[in-house]
Amino acid sequence: MVLKKYLLAPGPTPVPPEVLISMALPIIHHRSPDFVPILDSAKKGLQWIYQTKNDVLILCSTGTGGMVSAVNNFFSQGEKVLVINGGKFGERWVKIAQAYGLNVIEIPVEWGYSVDVNRVEEELKKNSDIKGVFIQASETSTGVYHDIETVGKIVKNYEDTLFIVDSISALVAHDIKTDEWGIDVMVSGSQKGFMLPPGLAFISVSDKAWKRNEKSKMPRFYFNLKKERENLAKNQTNFTSAVSLIIGLNEALKLMQKEGLENIFRRHSLLAHATREAVKEIGLNLFPKGTPSNAVTAIEAPKGIDGQVIYKTLREKHGVTAAGGQDKLKGKVFRFAHLGYADKFDVIVGISALEMTLKELGFPVTFGKGVAKAEEIFSKEENQK
Repeated sequence: MVLKKYLLAPGPTPVPPEVLISMALPIIHHRSPDFVPILDSAKKGLQWIYQTKNDVLILCSTGTGGMVSAVNNFFSQGEKVLVINGGKFGERWVKIAQAYGLNVIEIPVEWGYSVDVNRVEEELKKNSDIKGVFIQASETSTGVYHDIETVGKIVKNYEDTLFIVDSISALVAHDIKTDEWGIDVMVSGSQKGFMLPPGLAFISVSDKAWKRNEKSKMPRFYFNLKKERENLAKNQTNFTSAVSLIIGLNEALKLMQKEGLENIFRRHSLLAHATREAVKEIGLNLFPKGTPSNAVTAIEAPKGIDGQVIYKTLREKHGVTAAGGQDKLKGKVFRFAHLGYADKFDVIVGISALEMTLKELGFPVTFGKGVAKAEEIFSKEENQK
């Protein structure tokens, strides 16, 4: 028997057939006139989803490449930055900043919790020479969302401090207002809410950040955002464009524009809510103690059952690829994404497979209990339309 596979991981996420078909068309040259309107349309679509008037640059890299460019384009060695570190990707901000010689002050946040925004203001008052505040919007490793709107309002009061956000798993799943919230630099990636394969990073840059770019003395060559901006004005990228991925991006953005921003955010909120309530109905605990992310739900493994075994059984026996725990959460949690090209039946399939997996591993499950809860929530939403 062929095992049908379902991708419910927080990246890569499923890709719509329309996007796959667009990327299968014959390749075109990245400097040809044929490519100009495609890139022009994609860059305008990125501004729309970012909710910004600023340029959103396209890099041929993973999201981590975008994070690197957010460090080496706006700072100089020895400068002081503040990093909110509440998970595996908060740690990544720390490591990148330290690799480029920045003086990192950390606000450690217990994994599973959202940052206390008052601590951000306390550190900024205590250290008037902080040049940047780095944060995740959605900490993918813990399933937690940080209050970047409030942090943005705080940082906006400090004229010489940039607010830099990793929204790699958050953008599209959450309503993030780049300009209104005072986000100076925001990074995202293709393989999450954008419904594309891995390979592209996107980064928005405010006027305030461009002024800082002029003063930055960091070494840069490939990740040179000033050069990227100059080329984007001509509907080109600085180096060879990831042509097929950008064609796919343009198609994905058209699908999103057809759905509409409010509907996109409402869908992700609904899928996340149904997943969380279904999991609790089964008898499991959610890992986040702070605000949960609408991109991914982190679930505590039941006592006596290894979370990695749950993840492995879901994938190998039922064809459902979710995600395990990372680092110190390995074996303690597992994670279901509801991100990008996702709908109610993705949640129902995932919850059903989870019920079967838990039963096989000896956890007392009443079949259909979690599924029924999800169906109830979806049905209620349909009736309210």
